[in-house]
Amino acid sequence: MEYIQNTWKLWGIILIPFLLLTGCEDVIDLDSQAGPSQLVVDGWINNTKGPQSIRLTWSAPYFSNAPAKPVVNATVVVEDNLGTKFEFMDPDGDGRYVWGNDTTVLGTVGRTYTLTVRAESETYQAVSELRRVPAVDSIVYQKETLPIKPEKGPKEGYVAQFYARDFPGEGDTYWIKPLLNGQPRVDNPRNISIAYDAAFNAGAPSDGLIFILPLRQSITVDSLYSAGNMVGVELHSIPQETFEFLKQVREQAANGGLFATPIANVVSNITNTNSKGPKALGFFTASAVSKLSTVIDPEKARPEE
Repeated sequence: MEYIQNTWKLWGIILIPFLLLTGCEDVIDLDSQAGPSQLVVDGWINNTKGPQSIRLTWSAPYFSNAPAKPVVNATVVVEDNLGTKFEFMDPDGDGRYVWGNDTTVLGTVGRTYTLTVRAESETYQAVSELRRVPAVDSIVYQKETLPIKPEKGPKEGYVAQFYARDFPGEGDTYWIKPLLNGQPRVDNPRNISIAYDAAFNAGAPSDGLIFILPLRQSITVDSLYSAGNMVGVELHSIPQETFEFLKQVREQAANGGLFATPIANVVSNITNTNSKGPKALGFFTASAVSKLSTVIDPEKARPEE
C-alpha cells in the first residue's frame, strides 16, 4: 500500500505541471495592421543560352494566402559596364519580364550588370558582377541501403556527388543546384547549398581545393536516387553579397520550434534612387553557370560500403 501511495504521489508531481501547461490554452486573434506594399524583385541572370527573366511582384501581408500581385507596366533594363542595354518585356502581363530567345546569351564573365526598374513613379537599381565558375569535372554515385524504409523515396538507392575544384584565390562563392532529369531542384529553401571557396564559410583552408564531401553530396536531397534517374549539378558563381542573402533565406526557412528567432526580411541589394521613397525587397544577381548530368547505371555505381 505504501508503494502504491508513493507511486500516485510521483504521478501527481508529474501530472500537475502537465495539466497546468495544457489546461490553460486560449485562442488569441491578432489584429495585425498590414503595411504598405513594397516592390519585390526576383532577378537572376546568367551566361547560359536562352531567355532571361526577372519577376516583379508586390509584397503582401504576412498572414495573406493570396498569390503575390504582379507588377505590370514597369520598365526593366539591364545594362553592362560597356554600355550594352538589355530591355526586358512583360508579354503576358504577369510580372515576368523577359529578354532574349533560345539562341541568345546575355551574361559575360568579368562584366558588371546594373538593373534599373521603374515602377509607379519610383526608380530602383541593383548592381551585380558576373564572376568566374569552375567546370564540373565528373559525377559519381554509390549504392546505399538505409536501415529503415523512409517516408520518401526508396530504401535502397544511390547517393550522387559531383567533383569540381575551386579556383586559386580566396573569396569565390557558389550556389550548388541539384539537377534531376535536367531540371534544377530548388523548391525547398532549406536545401540551399552554398559554398565559400571549396567549403562552407570563409576562414576554412579550402582555397583552390576540390569541394569538400558534404558539398559534393549536397546534390542528393530528400531521398536516394533510383537506377535510370538522370542526376546532375548546376554550379553557379555568385557574389559574396548573394552568398549572404542565400544563407539568410535558408536560415529563415528553417527558423522554427522552441528557440525560433523573430521572423525578419532578409537583406536586399535593391535600392530606391530616391532615398526618401519606398524601399524594395528581393535580390538581383548575375551568375556564370557550369553543369553536368549523368544517368545512374547500377553497373557503374561505386559499391556499397
